[in-house]
Amino acid sequence: MPKWHPRFPNWQSLCKEKTDLNTTKPFQILSLDGGGIKGLFSAALLAKIEDSLGGISIVDHFDLITGTSTGGIIALGLAAGMRPREIVQFYVMEGPSIFRKTRFWTGAKAWFSSKYPQEPLKKALEKCFQDRVLSDSTKRLVIPSYNLAKDEVYVFKTPHHKRLTTDGKVSMWKVALATSAAPTYFPCCNHVDNMRLVDGGLWANNPTMVGIVEAVSLLGIPLESISTFSLGTTNSIAQKSRSLDRGGFIQWRSKGIDAALRGQSHGVQGQAQLLLTTDRAIRLDPMVPDGLFALDKLNEDELLAEAAHEARKFAPTFTSHFASHKAEPVSFGKNLAA
Repeated sequence: MPKWHPRFPNWQSLCKEKTDLNTTKPFQILSLDGGGIKGLFSAALLAKIEDSLGGISIVDHFDLITGTSTGGIIALGLAAGMRPREIVQFYVMEGPSIFRKTRFWTGAKAWFSSKYPQEPLKKALEKCFQDRVLSDSTKRLVIPSYNLAKDEVYVFKTPHHKRLTTDGKVSMWKVALATSAAPTYFPCCNHVDNMRLVDGGLWANNPTMVGIVEAVSLLGIPLESISTFSLGTTNSIAQKSRSLDRGGFIQWRSKGIDAALRGQSHGVQGQAQLLLTTDRAIRLDPMVPDGLFALDKLNEDELLAEAAHEARKFAPTFTSHFASHKAEPVSFGKNLAA
């Protein structure tokens, strides 16, 4: 069983240490799911909420952001000072080269190796984040990945606690590449100290609980002060074929992964609601027709239209649950190890 916080074996003791945070104030967490190119939906929805509420900055209302895979890329973009509409443009401009359509024989190669090369994604992330490192973030970040060699979870964190001195100097593009290295789609990321890092969706595709645990265990925030906004990348449920009842690899390869991610996400949201109450654990992950969108293909116009529709409906909820709180600004340069 993977160890939690492998870099801090005595992590339970951390919550006993003093924190500079005022733990009596509300503490709001933005959680962003993985979902490949469907991250365009998440970014577009956040952009539409900003526009519909008079041009607010969405990040001003959250004290911590956690994101996995494509959600990790969005989280890093927001923390680097990008507005959601800029992140939308990143997906629109870079998506076609990252998920370049392949001929049948190349697609068949995916049975034996990654479906897409890493280089286009790497170049796009390098261009996006340039020389920024995690300590340049304007928000507390928690970005899940997974270390294949050690068979352990690996969580990238901004230096928002005095013990967190490891990741502050890591380039944002490397963190983004590591959290989004989805098995079968992309090769693993070897750019962070030569570790074999892959997509955090292996264990936390919906990272809401990762954010809650970070707030409670490391920052000393009481549960009653925490609220979460968990944003999915759209959800589709098809009728489960009877072939899955006794199915093997062939039957489960196509539908089993989706079922596992969906089950994990439902479980996480249920846990968050039990800890925080349903009123303080809000999730938006709209249903769409089966097959309309996928991790590596979509109809751009339809996805943007879906985001606009859902943002219009969700804006009043955002106003009533999250808009009144303004997160205090943070700066991490002084927290880095010498």
